Amino acid sequence: MNIGKAASLSGLTIKTVRYYSDIGIIKPDTHSKTGYRYFTDDDVAKLQFVGKARKFNFGIDECRELLALYENKERPSKDVKKITLEKISEIDIKLSELKSLKNQLSKLALICEGNEKSQCPILDALSDR
Repeated sequence: MNIGKAASLSGLTIKTVRYYSDIGIIKPDTHSKTGYRYFTDDDVAKLQFVGKARKFNFGIDECRELLALYENKERPSKDVKKITLEKISEIDIKLSELKSLKNQLSKLALICEGNEKSQCPILDALSDR
């Protein structure tokens, strides 16, 4: 199938499918005369897999690792779990950072009068060195 159909079936954009092909996540066949890429159902399945993994915020290298584990039917599930637990830890750290940022901004918004005066504690805090 052509790149447009592969993109549509995988739920990704053509640009993303082309990128994943360029970096070797998938390796579609290439027509010798036209240079067009032809994708198989297996390529689409891999694209769907990577698309879902990216939604869970796995990076490209992590996606490569997960895809390799997915393709290896003899892999121990503990390897997959280890990667997943590491991602959960990263998400927990990010959530903590975001909660702290939210609290700081909430405090600034609370003390800002939000009126016609030019004095603004939010801008003061952002510009404070």
